[in-house]
Amino acid sequence: MARLVFGMNQSLDGYVDHMKFAPSPTLFRHFITEAQGQAGSVYGRRIYEIMRYWDDDHPEWSADERAFAAAWRRQPKWVASRSLASVGPNATLIGDDLESAIRALKAERDGEIEIAGPDLAHSLTGLGLIDEYRIYLHPVVLGHGTPYFAGARPPLRLVASDRIGEDVIRLSYVPV
Repeated sequence: MARLVFGMNQSLDGYVDHMKFAPSPTLFRHFITEAQGQAGSVYGRRIYEIMRYWDDDHPEWSADERAFAAAWRRQPKWVASRSLASVGPNATLIGDDLESAIRALKAERDGEIEIAGPDLAHSLTGLGLIDEYRIYLHPVVLGHGTPYFAGARPPLRLVASDRIGEDVIRLSYVPV
């Protein structure tokens, strides 16, 4: 049975915004390894549209960026959206019955499936489907934006913390 993991970069004041702060080279290599080992990813529409950037090669990319793109392209993706009519390569559109689709994915797959997007994570949290929350805490204050938790924070228990690179702490929580 697969485990659903919601992990994102977060500012000290609780916001996620990949355009405001980027991962260090060490953290980016960590994300490459994560992507290589995942059984797939489930995206909300907005995050999926941002991540489609990795579908096309860019000549200015570094070796790490090419490695991440290759890992991202290889893994299956499921996109929860009511507004998209189609999705890109190696992706499947999830329609109106999000709960049934995610329960089926968990039952049919093994390994970790990444959940991407605070709104999607909020919906799946309400359904009791997320197995772990990973906060990659950066020493940045944004003051506004999209919060990591789109709703009230669920009851969680810290199970691990580790430093990645010089300035990021990964906090791993499970529901209680």
